Amino acid sequence: MSNSSNKLPSLLLGSGLVAGAALAAVDNILFRGEVSPIVIVGLLLAMTITAGALWGSRAWLAVVTCWLWLPAAHVVKHVAGLPDTIQPNTYTSILLLAAFTFAVAAIGWALGLLIHRAQSTPA
Repeated sequence: MSNSSNKLPSLLLGSGLVAGAALAAVDNILFRGEVSPIVIVGLLLAMTITAGALWGSRAWLAVVTCWLWLPAAHVVKHVAGLPDTIQPNTYTSILLLAAFTFAVAAIGWALGLLIHRAQSTPA
């Protein structure tokens, strides 16, 4: 195993953490958390498509790490009793958000995989 492949899991994890933190910041901080959900879905798609296109099937770690920030931020706000834009602010709503954004992330990753495979296939 080469030295660069030993660093790949760290790169994937770090990329997912940074992308997810940025996404959570846009969702919860920018415009006081009043960003349109369409913007968040678009950003999540862009991030997961990019990861899939860059790293193919190995991108799952970056994709899951990035996705996890969205529901986790809402869980933290709910537990801390902080105001949140998700309505109603319940665990059920957060679970539904998690399921929907997981599906979006999976679709983004799948599209990225298609791009990755198209780039890898000889003409």
